[in-house]
Amino acid sequence: MSIRPIKSIVQSQPTLEGAGVRLRRAFGFGETSEFDPFLLFDDFRGDNPADYIAGFPWHPHRGIETITYVLAGTVEHGDSLGNRGTLGDGDVQWMTAGRGIMHQEMPKGDAKGRMHGFQLWANLPSSLKMTAPRYQDIPAAAIPEVVDDDGTRVRVITGEFWGKRGPVDGVAASPRYLDVSVPPGKRKVLKVDTRAHAFAYVFAGSGTFGGASAPFGVLTEKANADGSESWLRERTGNRSLVLFDAGDEVSVQAGEEGIRFLLVSGKPIEEPVAWYGPIVINTQAELAQAVRELQNGTFIR
Repeated sequence: MSIRPIKSIVQSQPTLEGAGVRLRRAFGFGETSEFDPFLLFDDFRGDNPADYIAGFPWHPHRGIETITYVLAGTVEHGDSLGNRGTLGDGDVQWMTAGRGIMHQEMPKGDAKGRMHGFQLWANLPSSLKMTAPRYQDIPAAAIPEVVDDDGTRVRVITGEFWGKRGPVDGVAASPRYLDVSVPPGKRKVLKVDTRAHAFAYVFAGSGTFGGASAPFGVLTEKANADGSESWLRERTGNRSLVLFDAGDEVSVQAGEEGIRFLLVSGKPIEEPVAWYGPIVINTQAELAQAVRELQNGTFIR
């Protein structure tokens, strides 16, 4: 048994996306090999409709899967294949874009104007990039929740955890996507596949993550003015992303108000990545072909 040490802790950064949606991006559109098979993670939330109502009008996807998880408000979606629907509190949509789809997502607030959700992009291996598009729309009631003796609650969206299996299936990277709530002051150790890359994204409360030598905190290496090294504990709070190193367990110590975070892991694909926004292929030649298809109207097959 080995507790995963911490590679890095970062704060998600303010970003303007879609037709003018203000959100926070934890990673994406850059070097994402440490997160492989995941490409991008966005946290969109707010209580001012002006920050999100413009939404994400029609845009293309190819070669990836997009995972939308809604906590408050609704997201109306539609696509070029005629699919339509609305995601509400606790619902998940796992969309496999495959060979290509045009898609739109339009968020709306709840009765108090609040909107909160996440979007994660997962890469597809080259053998599946041109597969047929597929939706998995999962209502909140279909997502199992397990509760431990100490009050820790875990919603299992995909993968298996504590004897429950999430409703999303047939995903290439065999990911596990958990929504974890740990009560105030409690310490929890959670199993993670040793072959998977893993990260946690904190969105409520605070706490500390760490290795076996420091079970109640993250140890972060700091260089002193004289060049020597020291180690400091860091508490992680709202909108913090924690990237883990290798190991088979994650340790978390909840703060006085408890902590709630997403724990996401998946087996790396380890293939080249060529980006053009929401189109992710393996080579520049394939990317150029996708752009030509967009321009001449043959993108949707």
